[in-house]
Amino acid sequence: MTSLIDLLSYEDVAKTIDHSLLRPELDDAFITDGCKLAARYQVASVCCRPADVPRAVELLAGTGVAVGTVIGFPHGGSTTEAKVFEAEQALRQGATELDMVINIGALKSGRDAYVRDEIAAIVAVAHPAGAIVKVIMENAYLDDDQKVRGCKLAEAAGADFVKTSTGFAPTGATHEDLALMRRSVSPRIGVKAAGGVRTLDGLLAVMELGVTRIGATQTAAILDDFKSRKALAAEAHPSAAG
Repeated sequence: MTSLIDLLSYEDVAKTIDHSLLRPELDDAFITDGCKLAARYQVASVCCRPADVPRAVELLAGTGVAVGTVIGFPHGGSTTEAKVFEAEQALRQGATELDMVINIGALKSGRDAYVRDEIAAIVAVAHPAGAIVKVIMENAYLDDDQKVRGCKLAEAAGADFVKTSTGFAPTGATHEDLALMRRSVSPRIGVKAAGGVRTLDGLLAVMELGVTRIGATQTAAILDDFKSRKALAAEAHPSAAG
């Protein structure tokens, strides 16, 4: 019986991962080591704190691993002008992926136009610079209607991804939320799971739900497990190895 591991290449799996370097206590050495790990494993990107963008850009130059950072993180309550300034600065410093937190209170209050316009303001500076925008809903604080509205507003504003969470709220990505988010946007929009995907099996499970990116801190363990299982599968079915 063919498994998902049989169907996927290493690149298919590695390029779903944004290696997360966002915890407040991380020191310079940890950031450096994290960027080197991301390059070694050839993941999609490093997602680092705004102050770490220049270091990450320097370390990852020429590796094929993108540098991403966060905007309005982790609470989303900054003004639109402050979020735009953060985005512009990150882009000038070389970031090419922006994970922005919506104004959660505005969404919960029904101020949909504000939420949409704020996302659009970030998109307006990111896209001309060749960068993508991932919109963090922080689902732990939202009901299903609010999650759906948030996803639809993100797509209407031109965002590239919708994302479950920051990783700093009481809960992160659930399968129910991921399926709901995937249904709420068109195929043009990617879905990113953040908070709780710590194993290869966890990653494969969310990929089956239509997730195209995850935020991960256990990157090495996940990808080492994939390589090991892929090798075992090739040994068991040598004629299928290619």
